[in-house]
Amino acid sequence: MEVLDYPGIQAMLLHRIAHFFWNLKFPYIPRYLNLMSRQLTGIDIHPGAEIGKEFFIDHGAGVVIGETAKVGDNVTMYQNATLGGTGGSRGEKRHPTVGNDVVIGAGAKVLGPISVGDRVKVGANSVVTKDVPPDSTVVGVPGIVIAREGRRLPKIDLAHGELPDPLMDMIRLLEQRIAELETKLDAKKKQP
Repeated sequence: MEVLDYPGIQAMLLHRIAHFFWNLKFPYIPRYLNLMSRQLTGIDIHPGAEIGKEFFIDHGAGVVIGETAKVGDNVTMYQNATLGGTGGSRGEKRHPTVGNDVVIGAGAKVLGPISVGDRVKVGANSVVTKDVPPDSTVVGVPGIVIAREGRRLPKIDLAHGELPDPLMDMIRLLEQRIAELETKLDAKKKQP
């Protein structure tokens, strides 16, 4: 079957088996399957991670999903995306909980025991460390939520190259303010 040629599919099949043994409290089999999967696909999904149905990893190299991560249904992750932990000790929730119908762009890092709501789009290379409400888009470092004004995202929205850039918006505002201040300063200098 040609579909089994995709690293994301291979990683998910191995993860489903590893997760089954993880839940049975067999420590060595799931860790060994995780090691095999990582070496075979370049994708590292901890056997303890809970992943919903219709999960898809596109161009999977470098994807990392931590032990206490929970991922909803119909989630797409792109290459080098991470659902990573911050601090905490074993047994504590250290990784994100991701809702349904979410797209996580290439290189994005979603870190800590935060919640990402349903129908959220995380822009490429964003670093998200705070909760993200449903039906929104988050971009930048650190991640800034950009409201989608109630518009529902399509089931899988692949247009993550068209996300707003809040940093450039701020730079434009600063440039505009500097120009206004320079105009006022020039007017002041011309006064007798």
